[in-house]
Amino acid sequence: MTIDRQKLFPAFKYTIYALLTLNVYLFFAEEWAAAAHRFANGISLADVIEGFAASIDTAVWVVLLLMFELETYVIADRLTPRRKLVMRGLRALCYVVIVYAFYGYLSKLLFLYGATPLPGVADLCHLAGANWAYAVTLDEYVVLTAQNCAGLSDGSHFFRLPGLKAAVDVAGLTDIRLLAWVDVVNSGVWLLVVGLLELDVRLQANDRLAGTLLMASNGAKYVLYSILLLAAVYWGVAGDFVDFWDAFLWLVAFFFIEMNVVERLEEDAAAEPRAVQGSAAPPLANR
Repeated sequence: MTIDRQKLFPAFKYTIYALLTLNVYLFFAEEWAAAAHRFANGISLADVIEGFAASIDTAVWVVLLLMFELETYVIADRLTPRRKLVMRGLRALCYVVIVYAFYGYLSKLLFLYGATPLPGVADLCHLAGANWAYAVTLDEYVVLTAQNCAGLSDGSHFFRLPGLKAAVDVAGLTDIRLLAWVDVVNSGVWLLVVGLLELDVRLQANDRLAGTLLMASNGAKYVLYSILLLAAVYWGVAGDFVDFWDAFLWLVAFFFIEMNVVERLEEDAAAEPRAVQGSAAPPLANR
């Protein structure tokens, strides 16, 4: 049985894109459950980005990914000035939302640093049955009951998350803050990656993505992708499967976008000698 790589590669690529779209639902389900504790009295419009930063961020990134896929692969040879203008306008709108999502991650981190000591509580069972919850991890809370309170933590010092009836022990708060820091760093690095990719697309369109500029772009992205890989590894070690899986898929997805850019560069390089040859003066006998 022979494998048609021309069909297998796009099929694998678009499967990755579909899985990333599914992740929007997974993040929304996770943040919706957390919002029941975080915003027990209702969520205002201003708090939506903080409560659903991952869901909004992922959804907009999927749109942005598809925009890059269109411009670097699907309709790369059929880009009219009008289409370019529309796509760049859509991407600019996506960038605004992504930066806003970064603000949401940062707000969540600052929220965690507002935690205060919970005096007089040396055991979680003191809080059981009083509508208190325990912060198991970032965006995951468990309502404290007489049945589960003893098994959630063996700590003797607890903190209260600001404005919530939610407690966490010292080790748990440290872990949650680290996860929030990774979210902020990951979001910020992806902003730098997409900025470089946007620059690559613009330079390529003007036949300027070569030499020192190409080397500098590749070197910078090597560092940035390495940071993103470390973030994925951290999520995997910390046991946050959804974040690990999402980070892995995004790295694979943008590998495909990078491959699209490389393929276009190779096609342009191959076409250039033909263009030069075709412009050469014809033999005298044919004049």
